[in-house]
Amino acid sequence: MIDEEQTDFEERRTLSDFLREVPWWGVIVAGVGIYVLISMLTNVLYIEAFKAILPGIRITLEVTFLAYLLALILGLIAGMLRVSRNPVLYALGTLYVEVIRGLPMLVIILYAGFVIGPAIRDATHKVVDLPMLSRAIVGLGIGYGAYLAEVYRAGIESVHGGQMEAARSLGMSYLEAMRFVILPQAIRRVLPPLGNNFIALLKDTSLVSVVAIPDLLQMGRLFISRTFRAFEGYNSVAVLYLLMTFLLSALVRYVERRWRIP
Repeated sequence: MIDEEQTDFEERRTLSDFLREVPWWGVIVAGVGIYVLISMLTNVLYIEAFKAILPGIRITLEVTFLAYLLALILGLIAGMLRVSRNPVLYALGTLYVEVIRGLPMLVIILYAGFVIGPAIRDATHKVVDLPMLSRAIVGLGIGYGAYLAEVYRAGIESVHGGQMEAARSLGMSYLEAMRFVILPQAIRRVLPPLGNNFIALLKDTSLVSVVAIPDLLQMGRLFISRTFRAFEGYNSVAVLYLLMTFLLSALVRYVERRWRIP
């Protein structure tokens, strides 16, 4: 009798734990999303809108990944400058972070598109003439690099100072200690904010539409300008952004679980 009661208690506890661990918000969103998608895909107007807008997904994802890769590199360099004991290097890193973070992302993209790009073209006598897509990627990468620099800085400073001292006592140089000892620990600790910035960058790619890049939003605006169907156009754009955000969020959570600190 006692064994049966114990078994029932364990089964109830297992069921309770399972129900508590289920991401019900995700279940609700998925259910509503499936219903909305089915409703849209059975509507001729939405099918037409999707066909016109879908080509913009490739550009949006391309801008997202390339700009984030550039931001990771710039952020790592600036983050290391921000923790340097050299006053000149520290000042350079701080100048970059403070100036860029003080500017709206849209202004940075416009500056990269219509100031930096033409300046490089004129300085190289048209030898280097970046297309507008590359200029937009550079603008986003520079903008997010400043935010990632602070993420890296926080991660590096979270590693105990004794780690650097131990590495230096073993004969490592400062850069070797950073590369083999400090950064592997710091990056694993800052994976959540890095993932959050990745998702934020995906949404901010909509800003490149102001420089006539045919991304998801720009394709939606072109569809609306041709058909005057703003309701179907912007609804389709919103749904596609949500789908990409949820998929990339799932990818980020998988990476966090795979590389989390035990």
